[in-house]
Amino acid sequence: MTGTISGAEAFFEQLSQERFAPTGYTRGPWDADSQHAGPPAALLGRAVLLRPGAREDLRVARMTFEILRPVPLQPLTVATRVLRAGRSVELVEVSLAVDGGTEVMRATALSIRTAPGSVPEVAREPEVAPVGRSRPAPFFAVPWEQGYHSAMEFRFAAGSFLERGPAACWLRMRVPLVAGEKTDPLDRVLVAADSINGVSNELDFTSHLFVNPDLTVNLHRHPVGEWVCIDARTAVAPDGIGAAEAGLHDERGPIGRAAQSLFVAARG
Repeated sequence: MTGTISGAEAFFEQLSQERFAPTGYTRGPWDADSQHAGPPAALLGRAVLLRPGAREDLRVARMTFEILRPVPLQPLTVATRVLRAGRSVELVEVSLAVDGGTEVMRATALSIRTAPGSVPEVAREPEVAPVGRSRPAPFFAVPWEQGYHSAMEFRFAAGSFLERGPAACWLRMRVPLVAGEKTDPLDRVLVAADSINGVSNELDFTSHLFVNPDLTVNLHRHPVGEWVCIDARTAVAPDGIGAAEAGLHDERGPIGRAAQSLFVAARG
């Protein structure tokens, strides 16, 4: 395992304004030297919110992530640029690169101007059992002690990691995104959202490989609270292409949707 990771009690430690060292908590369940995509996705979301010139009257409504290659457990540099700056809509591109400049993840963030109270609230997602009536369930077997699985708390309203098919899982971060910082509600959603297929797996992980090269998160409401629920399902075609999608909820109700494209193959 790489020796460049931080020992901070967070997903990342900030080394400079734009450079971050991952901790062992970012480690995914499949490769000891690669991160789960949730924490670096949240790091990109953080960069959108905190970039110089960010407007308080705009709220992130959609983020689309391209996972260009496995994100290693190495220091990462964040870069942002504005693609479109309009009165009511803004589009920002943000990227992560390892030392040497190799880009590992890229996202576009669409933000829309808000006008609180200007229209009635409408949300018609299926209800999920609240976190207080959901049950803890074990993560599937992971050959290392520290990783994403130990940095998150999981409670299932339906299904489990060890069952096949659709499932609804509440997730809560046990550690902050960046050491010494308050966790933003958007951080919580993005850290959780990349777990759609893991929550709703349809095939045995020990015999099949799943790779999601992208993630899209749409939010119609700004999330509140510490818990995020993923009401997820996965579909796989016999040619090896799949899709996973989920309704997203906080403890007040629906907040949006998320989707992943999947490459699926037999291990061997």
